Amino acid sequence: MLALIGGTGMGDLPGFEVQRKRVVNTRHGEATVLEGQLGDTPLIFLPRHGEGHTLPPHRINYRANMLALQQCGVKRIIATAAVGSLNQAMKPGDFVLVSDFIDFTRERPLTIFDRPGEVVHTDFTRPYCPDLRHTLERTAEALQVPLHFGGTYLCADGPRYETPAEIRMFAQWGADVVGMTGVPEVVFAHELRMCYASVAVVTNWAAGISPSRLSHAEVVEIMSSRRPLLLEWLSRAFCACADISDCESCRPAAG
Repeated sequence: MLALIGGTGMGDLPGFEVQRKRVVNTRHGEATVLEGQLGDTPLIFLPRHGEGHTLPPHRINYRANMLALQQCGVKRIIATAAVGSLNQAMKPGDFVLVSDFIDFTRERPLTIFDRPGEVVHTDFTRPYCPDLRHTLERTAEALQVPLHFGGTYLCADGPRYETPAEIRMFAQWGADVVGMTGVPEVVFAHELRMCYASVAVVTNWAAGISPSRLSHAEVVEIMSSRRPLLLEWLSRAFCACADISDCESCRPAAG
């Protein structure tokens, strides 16, 4: 089963027919998903911020979301994220296939393994699924998507934007883009052995790099302009994902 995690409006992929809305109960609360078909491919859409974009980044129940996808039988996830850029090569309107992350969150759960007696250490040498990333790269070529294959995502708690001093520090650490939602989402997906790839949409220059003050309106404007291309790309990628065999990188064989 395939899943898309995204913001408001990302459920209407070209050809995606919603068949039912499902509220999934998990040990960490409820999560709402939309189940449907993309052509011949079954697909689940999870609105990260809830219906109507009512949840700010620091209020999202990341554990419930990822457990709900696992309970729905999801094996592969493509997530979208709006980001600010710290890298002059990654300009507003570009797309980045994230290859690594830095966790700068401070108030979020660290692991899905939270029950008494659970002691699990997970390798994060490759935090994002290489098979999904290469499928996304391949399907982007025909559409001439302005794509950067690789980049380090730094996740901050939000909901405020970062200060110029923080951005300078993040750049020194090696971050290329900054956002508020990618962690611990990627962590829980990896711990639950679900393939996960992140498509970051650069919506603005980060604080201190941007010539003007940051605003949510700027983010919405760029997302709106890039939405048709993003949706067409994701539609092609999900259809191609149906042909991927089991992923040994994210779900290694037992033994």
